[in-house]
Amino acid sequence: MSDIIFEHTDTFGGEANYSWVKREIYTGKNKSDLAIIRAAKKFAGISGVPCKTENFGDMLALYPRGMCQVVFIMWV
Repeated sequence: MSDIIFEHTDTFGGEANYSWVKREIYTGKNKSDLAIIRAAKKFAGISGVPCKTENFGDMLALYPRGMCQVVFIMWV
């Protein structure tokens, strides 16, 4: 696991829409899954918001409840 990228964008019909997007490279020292998810939620401003999580092996997708947004966590 080398670099981790957070990508936050809107959704339309449940799919990523990319009418706007924010990206950031995770530079934290703690590489546990929980620490990475918490950092991604903080980056997106959705700390404390319950999310549906989908795991694609090399990428996670966080869908916050009640919001048309998605946060992708990608290992590159």
